[in-house]
Amino acid sequence: MDVAVGKGFQILACSGSSSFIGKTVNKTSLGATNTHFPARTGPAPRYFRTTVQAQERPTWLPGLDPPPYLDGSLAGDFGFDPLGLGEDPESLRWYVQAELVHARFAMAGVAGILLLRVTGISDLPVWYEAGATKFGFASTRTLFIVQLILMGFVETKRYMDFASPGSQAKDGSFFGLEASLEGLEPGYPGGPLLNPLGLARDIKSSQEWKLKEIKNGRLAMVAMLGFFVQASVTHVGPVDNLVQHLANPWHNTIIQTLAGSGS
Repeated sequence: MDVAVGKGFQILACSGSSSFIGKTVNKTSLGATNTHFPARTGPAPRYFRTTVQAQERPTWLPGLDPPPYLDGSLAGDFGFDPLGLGEDPESLRWYVQAELVHARFAMAGVAGILLLRVTGISDLPVWYEAGATKFGFASTRTLFIVQLILMGFVETKRYMDFASPGSQAKDGSFFGLEASLEGLEPGYPGGPLLNPLGLARDIKSSQEWKLKEIKNGRLAMVAMLGFFVQASVTHVGPVDNLVQHLANPWHNTIIQTLAGSGS
């Protein structure tokens, strides 16, 4: 019989016969203690053995106990919260959604920066100068207003669904597109529009897909941070920087870096 005790421990209880009477304490390889004690006296006493074993749970720092409010139920929960920002349950709910949105924007941004630069289109601006590009079909002010309206609408709907889960899936709440979105849960609208391959139709049993998404999103956020630093130092994009490095790694990377640090 297995009985869970708290977080990260198990009680394994079993019984059997023994030819000795008394109490024996043995140390296990995990540092737990096995205690043998007689259940009754007689020619063939029986005993119970209780074993306490630590359950394995991956954490961001091996051997570190995660905070109690991070119980592993969230996708990508590795017990990382050194500032204790998620102690309040409502704040934790918001941080989960905020990380998810930033992760998706980062993945889209990294894909655009890397893929559009290698398409061979010569008139594409470098990603950190794209915001200053002038377009002939509309002025910068017009584009800003349109983007403000569209993004404001989408973000307002997302917040309303966060505050009242399922409210944006009701008939008439999204221009008749509610059936196409299939509001699965906050942060996962789903449906043929946003989940055309149907990879997570049952969102409650799609923990593996959630974990893959948040892992890739976190990697993309780190990559975007690297792009920012790279652009501020080298004033070129990541693809151009890689091409320069491969052309002459010793001179273009090491010597120029040392020269720049010494100036």
